Amino acid sequence: MSELIIIGYDDHAVAQQAHDRVVKLQRDHIVNLAGLAVVRVDDDGKKHVDTPAKGLVGATAASGALWGMLIGLLFLVPGVGLLVGGLWGALVGRLGKSGINAGFRARVDGLLEPGKAAVVVLASKLTEDKFAAGMSEFGGTVLQTSLSDEDEKALAEELA
Repeated sequence: MSELIIIGYDDHAVAQQAHDRVVKLQRDHIVNLAGLAVVRVDDDGKKHVDTPAKGLVGATAASGALWGMLIGLLFLVPGVGLLVGGLWGALVGRLGKSGINAGFRARVDGLLEPGKAAVVVLASKLTEDKFAAGMSEFGGTVLQTSLSDEDEKALAEELA
């Protein structure tokens, strides 16, 4: 089972510091990352996704595609040029069954107003109490949902 954790912050600098802490927690074996990104919204409302920790996230092609699709679904225009028509609808339907439904996406979108930022963590393994303690100094608004192994596998197969 993977955990999708989105932590919203009032400014990009705090989000970047939180990102750096997640990287440290990965090195300390408190979290095993399948994806990590910082999403920031500029003053014009345009969203920017930064994935500065690429070397720390060991991703297979399938998990990389899943991560890209999750980022696209949550923060960008559906499809992102990679998926079209019925396939996008099937993936959105599958995600809705896994806990990433329209309500969750709306709550994520509510975190990201102009000038704000968020850290997005997809963790394949997580020591929750140590992760929470490690991130507590940054505050933020936390949204979390789980992807079962079956949902993750089905999504990866549909993306393959």
